Amino acid sequence: MHTTIAIDCMGGDHGPSVTIPAALDCLRADANLHVILVGLPSIFDDAVRQSLAEFGERVLIQHASEVVAMDESPAIAMRNKKDSSMRVAIDAVKNGAAQAVVSAGNTGALMAISRFVLKTLPGIDRPAIAQSLPTTKGETYMLDLGANVDCSAEHLLQFGIMGAMLAEAVEHREAPSVGLLNIGEEEIKGNEVVKRAAELLRASDLNFYGNVEGDDIYKGTTDVVVCDGFVGNVALKTSEGLARMVTAFLKDEFTHSWWSRLMALVAMPILKRFRARVDTRRYNGACLVGLRGIVIKSHGSADTYAFTHAVRRAVEAARHDLIKRITVRMDAYAAQAASLTQQDSLA
Repeated sequence: MHTTIAIDCMGGDHGPSVTIPAALDCLRADANLHVILVGLPSIFDDAVRQSLAEFGERVLIQHASEVVAMDESPAIAMRNKKDSSMRVAIDAVKNGAAQAVVSAGNTGALMAISRFVLKTLPGIDRPAIAQSLPTTKGETYMLDLGANVDCSAEHLLQFGIMGAMLAEAVEHREAPSVGLLNIGEEEIKGNEVVKRAAELLRASDLNFYGNVEGDDIYKGTTDVVVCDGFVGNVALKTSEGLARMVTAFLKDEFTHSWWSRLMALVAMPILKRFRARVDTRRYNGACLVGLRGIVIKSHGSADTYAFTHAVRRAVEAARHDLIKRITVRMDAYAAQAASLTQQDSLA
């Protein structure tokens, strides 16, 4: 059975020059993949159509008359640009033409339009941004990374459920472990919201590890790390800044003198392997979890290689029933909560 992904070809810093070649690469690598390419009519010139012709019915071109700018207000984009490439691509998921959508466009607009068009799943109060991060043991999923600045304990529980189901669907991990980001491992640490969230996670049927600290993220202590959007976004941006600093330091040291340049040549194979392990392009594609459809946000500056990874994450999430997994788990949690409430009332 084939999987259909709608791609917002106009999104991101590079637009069609990245999104269309990435779509072609994914189609060549996956015979069961179909795509809906959404964009302005002008981008589908004769050369592009000729490249797409080899895939026949596996490619559908859908025109849009508008584009959401990277710096555009989400409210304006949602209200005034109903025929934008982003909106049309999301509509394809809404009407069942596609099982997921991928866009490198304006994050705020993508979240706002997706939430308006697709709505949230039953039992989910707020969608969250979840992304995989490299660790010494592989990958870990972290959420929320900026969609929700202020969260309740119940929201953090929902994030834990959604993150666990995402790790199951995309990474194929059984009973993924969930950690709650805190300032210490002890149960007495943290503010009242985090303490209450730990109680809820511990009482759930998730594989709850307990509190984790910032250094546990990249140790790979747990498969999922849960936090509010304020903390998550700060942690993510700090990590990105640290990575750029380390890269700059290495470059400075290896170009400092003729001797260090010689050492750089000797160390080149090791440096290449190191760069491959920490290449952020391999982890491109954040999932807006909690919606009634799969929405993947690619980094705006993504190149073709990075964007293919975002598309592949969408494919994995769709093929392994991410939405159904979250729905089933939330239903089970709701039933458990109702049972406990009934017991308390009888007592």
